[in-house]
Amino acid sequence: MGSKTIPLELDALIGFNGQVPFGLKLHPDRKHLIYPLGSIIVLKRIEDGKLEFLDGHSNNVSCISVSKSGSYIASGQVNFMGFQAPVIIWNYAERTIHVELRIHNTKVESVAFSPSEKYLVSLGGKDDCRIFVWNVETKQLICRNKASAQGHCLVVEYSKTDDTIFASAGSLTLRVWKFVNERILPTDCWTNMLKRHVSCIEISEDNRYMYCATLSGDIMKIDVKRKILSICGPGKAKFIHGINVLKLLESGDLLVGSGSGILALCSQINFKPVREIQLENAVTSIAISEGGEQFYVGTEEAQMYRLHLKDFTAELISTGHRSAVKDVALPHATSKLFATCSGEEIRVWMVGKPKDQLRITVPNVTCNAIDFMHDDCSIISAWSDGNIRRFGMKGQLMVVINNAHRQGVTAIAGTKDSKRIISGGGEGKMHVWELLPHTHQILNIMVGHRRPVSCLKMKSDDKECVTVSSDGFCIIWDLVHFHARQKIKTDTLFRNVCYHPDGYQIVTCGTDGKVIYWDVMGGTNIREREDAETGVYNSIHTTQEGSHFVTGGEDKRVKVWDYMQGKITHISMPAGACITCTRICTLNRILVSTSADGGIWLWKFPHLASSS
Repeated sequence: MGSKTIPLELDALIGFNGQVPFGLKLHPDRKHLIYPLGSIIVLKRIEDGKLEFLDGHSNNVSCISVSKSGSYIASGQVNFMGFQAPVIIWNYAERTIHVELRIHNTKVESVAFSPSEKYLVSLGGKDDCRIFVWNVETKQLICRNKASAQGHCLVVEYSKTDDTIFASAGSLTLRVWKFVNERILPTDCWTNMLKRHVSCIEISEDNRYMYCATLSGDIMKIDVKRKILSICGPGKAKFIHGINVLKLLESGDLLVGSGSGILALCSQINFKPVREIQLENAVTSIAISEGGEQFYVGTEEAQMYRLHLKDFTAELISTGHRSAVKDVALPHATSKLFATCSGEEIRVWMVGKPKDQLRITVPNVTCNAIDFMHDDCSIISAWSDGNIRRFGMKGQLMVVINNAHRQGVTAIAGTKDSKRIISGGGEGKMHVWELLPHTHQILNIMVGHRRPVSCLKMKSDDKECVTVSSDGFCIIWDLVHFHARQKIKTDTLFRNVCYHPDGYQIVTCGTDGKVIYWDVMGGTNIREREDAETGVYNSIHTTQEGSHFVTGGEDKRVKVWDYMQGKITHISMPAGACITCTRICTLNRILVSTSADGGIWLWKFPHLASSS
């Protein structure tokens, strides 16, 4: 934009893609947790929470492996059908890309380092079905082979001590591979007619046995030398919803994480649980510290736990959303709280805390938008089942407006006196609701949009609101006489809109990469600003006094603008996915941005609020 921009300073990050199998890793230095979020890999220092990022993938990270010494990290990604999915080997000390390997199609399913760190084996997904062995030092492909003769291969695991042995497994396939003379030769394992879907492999230190977790809920112990099944357990007491991950301890016992959320310490003799604990969701990762006394667990619902083997108690250390965050709401009287909605959940967070303070869930329904009522004593929410729900700050359901919109409620806002709710629907209509002591009534239905209302913002005097819709129109509504005052259309699909606090101007953003200022009274274009790097803007929000606003979009970056000059002053590092929402907290203490990977980013807002 002509002038130099300053990087935004990150204050905190909430988010972890727990759906990546074995995605939570503990670095061998025992000082850093390593995990994926969208297209980035997060390095989090355990001692003080300091964050660093490995940013090089173009789409979601699908697998991670850390070499034995921790010198290298390998990661694969998913991509669109027909496109190559790269494997990246990272230099951990320098936080840089060592090499980018492009040969798999659509998805990289699994990666594993050899014990000497000389080799990396990578496995492609269903559209690829190939295994490759790479020389890490020379960055060259050494050999390749088809992953399986039948079924679908899901995981590869290297021997802990031998560079010439690794294993692969998945649905109806279980193989031990020998790496000789720059060729990889597979031998199928005999499982005594047991047909299993293997989700995880652990090879013993002496290479005698291989332990295979199955989605049937049992564990197969394979004799590696003879390639045959030794035993299968724990008999009839199988783990419900299968086993997603297991870890072999130095004692020979196994840590097992199941799809039902059970985490168990199992005997090496018959695989029966000796101790177990019930976690909230399916376990997808177990990361053990050296010595095995402490370990970290990740779940598919983006939770992280810290556990001690001695007493087998779990400490929840962080929570997060597992899917795109659709909306953020800020209370009016404090900067300490904010709320988010994603999928069927609303969560309330306290700034500076990695765990949600309140979680509200409505099963099998999607929450599209949220807002704090002005008294900050309740949250109103818009749901895909057509209902409006109002919740108290302890999560109790206070009011339900059933069938508020025929095609789902898509946007919502409350008035300052907390007596009215304005809602927008999937059919494009605007409804004005009056809240009475023990009931509610509809005051008016306003028609103007032909498609879903995607954004709704109130003017500060409550006499007016503005909406944008996927029909391409931005409409300014008169809430006194209940009609459309201005209807704005231009060569873009509006994504978001906000009022300048003085109420005389609105600012829109959309698919053309432009931020446009409009006159409220005449609906005329006052000024346009374009940032070609962004492409599509998804969100815009102004400060309370109107001196600055923030935007977020498809380039994964948050940008702070000077309102009067129309220039970008600060810009963030890229998130792991496109930005879905941006909000500046009251008193300008914190800038909250959210992303399509479920991430919640808290930035230090760089401009002080004016004394006026």
